[in-house]
Amino acid sequence: MIFRQLFEPLSSTYTYLLGDEVTGRAALVDPVLPAWQRDLQVIRELGLELAYTVETHVHADHITSARRLKREAGSRIVYPAVDRLECVDEWMEEGRPLQLGASVSIQGLFTPGHTDDHYSYLVEGRVLTGDALLIDGCGRTDFQNGDADTLYRSVRGKLFGLPGDTLVFPGHDYHGRHVSSIAQEMQRNPRLGGGRTPDEFREIMANLKLPYPKFIDFAVPGNRACGVCPDGLPDDLHEYCSSMSHSLQG
Repeated sequence: MIFRQLFEPLSSTYTYLLGDEVTGRAALVDPVLPAWQRDLQVIRELGLELAYTVETHVHADHITSARRLKREAGSRIVYPAVDRLECVDEWMEEGRPLQLGASVSIQGLFTPGHTDDHYSYLVEGRVLTGDALLIDGCGRTDFQNGDADTLYRSVRGKLFGLPGDTLVFPGHDYHGRHVSSIAQEMQRNPRLGGGRTPDEFREIMANLKLPYPKFIDFAVPGNRACGVCPDGLPDDLHEYCSSMSHSLQG
């Protein structure tokens, strides 16, 4: 399998490129609109063809490039089945892997709590955890029907049930880190690791005191349309819909 971790600096988002070397088919997990040209360039340099874009959830901090990539490359748009959005081509459901080729499949794990639609993706000893489980952290639970108790069960009951050597590739990192492991997060994640109880986790999440996400009111409707920049975008947010002037690759 071909695997690349690609970084979009504006929203500190990791996009993951998965490719099947036999069929040449590729998927991008959580592609970001400003980086669509970069992503297609990487795919073409590897001699691959983009078959799918796959979302972990409806994002609040960036606009997906799924719609643009479908127009440019003919890729099919995949979202969690619970969303049932009209713009989606295929639904991700637990127990129905998405096949890139005979040897590469993407297995969906329903991990709600950050949002009510969130999926993580297991592929060849790696789990792409989106915003459910971050390195030494987790996604917030105070919008989009998020719920701390649900996220606790998703992480502790499902993700922490994976083999300890499973590599954890998160949807974001704000400190330059690239990868963790299930064993590491079980041991030292300050929110969910060790002997952290549901009550303790609930208290932590209730007292994060994070600001209201500045892009959420535009990102959520834009992503529910599979990647449309809404009208009336303020001048200071236009960069979320513009092509990158440079890119960073993890």
